[in-house]
Amino acid sequence: MCVGLPAKIMTMKDGVAIVDASGAKREISTELLTDLEPGDYVMVHAGIAIARITDEDDEDMMEDLL
Repeated sequence: MCVGLPAKIMTMKDGVAIVDASGAKREISTELLTDLEPGDYVMVHAGIAIARITDEDDEDMMEDLL
């Protein structure tokens, strides 16, 4: 099982981002994803952004929980 944490990108430079994951600031690699910008949300695993979290993902999650 893979455990990922959602995080908000705060700053980016040269394939590295500083993210906020529930108040904890972390440096992660963004090399696997394209077109990321500060303010985007990503799923982070082992210090690497592995997926962008979209508004559709949020809606799907809420439907699953209700």
